[in-house]
Amino acid sequence: MSDPVVERFTAYCVRVPLTRPYKLSFGPVEAFDMVLVEAELDDGRSGWGEATVLTGYTEETIEDAWRTAGEMAEPLAGLGVAMAKNAAMAHQSTAPFTTTAFVTALEMAAAHPALSAAEERRLELLAILNSMEADELVDEIEAHLEEGYRTLKVKVGFDLGADMARLAYIQECTRGRAKLRVDANQGYDQAEGIAFVSGIDPAGIELVEQTCAAGDWKAAVAVADAAGVNGVPYMLDESIYKLSDVDRAAKLECADVIKLKLMKLGSLDTLARGIAHIRAQHMTPVLGNGVAGDIGCWMEACIGAVAIDNAGEMNGFLKPSQRLFDVPMRLERGELVLSGGEVRPDRDAIAAYTLEKRETHRK
Repeated sequence: MSDPVVERFTAYCVRVPLTRPYKLSFGPVEAFDMVLVEAELDDGRSGWGEATVLTGYTEETIEDAWRTAGEMAEPLAGLGVAMAKNAAMAHQSTAPFTTTAFVTALEMAAAHPALSAAEERRLELLAILNSMEADELVDEIEAHLEEGYRTLKVKVGFDLGADMARLAYIQECTRGRAKLRVDANQGYDQAEGIAFVSGIDPAGIELVEQTCAAGDWKAAVAVADAAGVNGVPYMLDESIYKLSDVDRAAKLECADVIKLKLMKLGSLDTLARGIAHIRAQHMTPVLGNGVAGDIGCWMEACIGAVAIDNAGEMNGFLKPSQRLFDVPMRLERGELVLSGGEVRPDRDAIAAYTLEKRETHRK
């Protein structure tokens, strides 16, 4: 059987406002800037891929991603799916998010097994605590627990003393009723990172995530050592872009847990291999992107439902003010429930939030 040929790519540069700002140590996120890619094959099938670009999570900017998407589309159109995927993956080291949009669009169009499974699958999802004030925190915690969430994420990395006090208050409010993931998003220097992981009460803390800059491996070692003394598992996220970064973390013994995001790795197959690779290096994998839309979160959930045994972080699809796709996934009592079905784009919504559009046809 011959490999289907790519008939056309359609790329959309999209900006979708969020319902409320997503607070991170390097500034609040008020909208998702996205490159959406639709791949159409000569047998009539089509698929979608997504790059939600947040500089700080990636070195790419939305302007970089849009330019790269234009450069990638022309040589890929007219190729067979397998050849097009291989050619696109050549860009993964320099433009991982944009590469992922193209490759996963092709994987969806070609009915990748992870995306086309018919049986119902479930995956625990965590909830994020956005509030900073004590009264609001209490209400938010109780609401999430009532909704069925069993793992809550706490963002820190803003101000060391205030962060530690806020975390202690959250621990007092939850009283062991939920696991806490604590994410600094690279907000501390080495001394602050050490002070944080050394000074917190480990009770109820599932892990602390990426206190220092992604490229500062010396700080990662120092903070992980201090966290280990205090009995706090330490996770790297922004430091990890490829499997060699997993190997480096294992060699340096600077992480107990590694988080992966589909948009960094280029393809569903690479993501699945990455999860297995983390376990082979005697670390625990975590999966999920809080800055992703319907397509990215659904794809991660399809992999995570069979490969991950802790709470997924693919909750970005809950943040925008407008859904762009109807995906075969629903939220139920703190779990993502996946079922067989088709992805249906809301083309009116996509058009409403599209800043630029580009079509590339097979020659």
